[in-house]
Amino acid sequence: MTDPTLHRTRIKLCGLSKAEDVKHAVELGADAVGFVFYDKSARSVNVAQAAELTWHVPPLVSSVGLFVNASADWIREVTSNVRLSLLQFHGDETSEQCAELAATAGLPWWRAVRVGPDATAADLIESSLKYSAADGLLLDAHVDGYGGGGKVFDWSLIPTDLGHRAVLSGGLNAQNVLDAIQRVRPYAVDVSSGIEVPGAKGVKDHARMAAFVRAVRAADAG
Repeated sequence: MTDPTLHRTRIKLCGLSKAEDVKHAVELGADAVGFVFYDKSARSVNVAQAAELTWHVPPLVSSVGLFVNASADWIREVTSNVRLSLLQFHGDETSEQCAELAATAGLPWWRAVRVGPDATAADLIESSLKYSAADGLLLDAHVDGYGGGGKVFDWSLIPTDLGHRAVLSGGLNAQNVLDAIQRVRPYAVDVSSGIEVPGAKGVKDHARMAAFVRAVRAADAG
């Protein structure tokens, strides 16, 4: 059995849209950076922007593309021009659709699971089985739209044996991520709104980015 005190929680900083934000994320030691390819999001980037942004991502740091109910043509257009490491499906896609879309790009994929107020632990186990082909499950709060709402869900719903597959998201910030990690022991944490200037969707705050990373490292050390 792996000693939990040796676990290092991976960090994904998502919704980046400026080169200085990507560079800062890399300097902080983020394991992954996320780019949103959903034009209804305030954090959305186009293909040209994303191609320039991923140029600043060094080897062994993952570039994750977030898609919402995307067509195969859009997936191909993005991945043909942008150096991505992983696809994250955040819409209403079935497991089969996710696998087919990822296959068009030849990339691994995560599935976002939106956890509503009436969800149960059994629901999360069912989702884990339903998306067993995914490389990971991103657990997010159910909000209007598709993520990025800054809302927290009930972490106690997450079964202990699901933590190793879980990318915990939904309302995380420097103030609550230590508690979240100690409770859930997720493989990774994902933050977007929690590292932004309050009230300014998509505008990253470098001090908040740094504080978030410090809090994750403190949780691992503790």
